[in-house]
Amino acid sequence: MSGRALPRAALLTALTAVALTGCSGGPEPPAGRHGTASSSRAVWKPRPGLAWQWQLDGRVDASADVPVYDIDGFENSAADVARLHRAGRKVICYVNVGAWEDFRPDRDAFPRSVLGEPNGWSGERWLDIRRVSVLRPLMERRFDMCRDKGFDAVEPDLVEGYGNDTGFPLTARDQLAYNRMIAAIAHERGLSVGLKNDLPQIPQLVDHFDFAVNEECAQYDECGALSPFIKAGKAVFHVEYEEPRSAFCAESRRLRLSSMRKKPELGVWRSPC
Repeated sequence: MSGRALPRAALLTALTAVALTGCSGGPEPPAGRHGTASSSRAVWKPRPGLAWQWQLDGRVDASADVPVYDIDGFENSAADVARLHRAGRKVICYVNVGAWEDFRPDRDAFPRSVLGEPNGWSGERWLDIRRVSVLRPLMERRFDMCRDKGFDAVEPDLVEGYGNDTGFPLTARDQLAYNRMIAAIAHERGLSVGLKNDLPQIPQLVDHFDFAVNEECAQYDECGALSPFIKAGKAVFHVEYEEPRSAFCAESRRLRLSSMRKKPELGVWRSPC
């Protein structure tokens, strides 16, 4: 299960340098197979300040009294999503789009040629995001699953592979093109989509994504980089794992982030600002 903090402090300077060297004009993916959105479903637009729960460890526990839940798309059913909807909650579908996972039911659909180095989590390997003709239909099927289960949005994980040792010569331009494609796939299905981390590329991607999900921006003194989302009226769902609330909640409130402290396994426990 990805979605937890990757070791990012040592990567920030390199990521920023690569992302800002003439990459803002990366190629746009097609809007859809026929050039138009395939769904008339209204896309949810979460606003800054919404409280949330992020639980990726197992089937959802609906005990947190918050308006937004972010849960694993494979491990939860349409009935789980419907139960949350009946309680008035919006529900985000966690899906890994940047790494192969050997514990997912569609694992055999990924050809070995797109599997790179291990990413530090058991059973996971980076994907060659340049191979969009291979990966797009696989991600479309995953997002179809999210839509068909009734989710309101998608949290696509591991969308900053270009700053890691993936085994492939990925560039910031490759990542921009892939991330824009991922956003388009979600919007074609009437799903809202969040940008996970990838702070250096926020200026180029904020218009393509409906909210942000961030890990540990306070610990690495990066939270200000998320301000384009807030200025655009888009929520920033934020967690810290190590920092005490006293070290980041005041700043989070000033920046209008939706912040809480979680344990790295992302179970039920939460301690919100």
